[in-house]
Parts: sequence; C-alpha cells; structure tokens
Amino acid sequence: QRQFVESGGGLVQPGGSLRLSCAASGFTLDSYPIGWFRQAPGKEHEGVSCINVRTGVTYYRESVKGRFTISRDNAKNTVYLQMNDLKPEDTAVYYCATAQCWDGGLSKTGGGWGQGTQVTVSS
Repeated sequence: QRQFVESGGGLVQPGGSLRLSCAASGFTLDSYPIGWFRQAPGKEHEGVSCINVRTGVTYYRESVKGRFTISRDNAKNTVYLQMNDLKPEDTAVYYCATAQCWDGGLSKTGGGWGQGTQVTVSS
C-alpha cells in the first residue's frame, strides 16, 4: 500500500524557516513525480512545488520562488521542502502526493489526501 507521512510543520514568526519531510512507504519515490500542495484557511488546495525524483527536474509556484527548495534523499525514500523567509500567507496545511508536473504548474494524481502537516506563520 502506498503511503505518505508528512512532518516538520510548526509555528514560526515571519522570516523564519521550516523543513518539511515527506516519507514514502510501499513504493520508491523515484517511481513518480512528487508534489507539495497546501490548503490555507478558507481556500482550496494549491500546488506549491514538485520534483521528478528520478531526473531532479523541479517546479515552484511563483509566490515561493527563491524562498522554498524541494529536494529528495533516495536512501531515506524521503522528499523535503525547505521553506525560508516564511510569510503569513504561507500558513496552511501542507501535503505531499504523487503529481503530474510541467513548466507552469502541477496537479495531483492518485488517491486521496494524507494527513498533512500544519504550518503557521504568525508574529
């Protein structure tokens, strides 16, 4: 059974940093592109970043470019999202999932959402 476990969220002040982890089980991450998505209060899910784990090709939505970095550790079967210079508008529940990625965006594939991890940016 394919599963993702998100972790690393928390409460930080504006300008702070967090590193989110997405640990996969039941399959190897390089089998599919992996995306990070988020759902802010009162808003729909939106794609944040994605990575083709096998090739290393990445995508970032415009609002996080230069602040967020997606990466992977194949030995740990884990994808990370390093988030720097966090802003209040980054507050959301963050999810990872298999994704379809292209220049200009990403969309979720596969089954339903996992548990996610809460990121709160507030002074």
